[in-house]
Amino acid sequence: VQLQASGGGLVQAGGSLRLSCAASGGTFSGYTVGWFRQTPGKEREFVAAFRGDTRATYYADSVKGRFTISRDNARTTVYLQMNGLKPEDTAVYYCTTRPGFSVHYWDANQYHYWGQGTLVTVSS
Repeated sequence: VQLQASGGGLVQAGGSLRLSCAASGGTFSGYTVGWFRQTPGKEREFVAAFRGDTRATYYADSVKGRFTISRDNARTTVYLQMNGLKPEDTAVYYCTTRPGFSVHYWDANQYHYWGQGTLVTVSS
């Protein structure tokens, strides 16, 4: 599975962006898809995850209530709707996926495939 992340950009604080993660060479059926973010000098941080078999969603406390992860009906694209953006949300956002589900969904090491990242910059 190859992943293509898109949708990043520059937005003012309080604004919204929608990131997309498209799968090529397969679908997300039966896969867990996650979004992580990273800033220079820091480790990748869990943002959200979508469990493919149950459609359950999981969020980091820092984004809960502001971000929404979802998947299209064709199971080829996962979205991250980001509302109420804050300057501290500025980061490169990566989508990732793995077959099945891990209870350690917040751990980047649990994922097998990664996209190239898309930069989100939130100005104050």
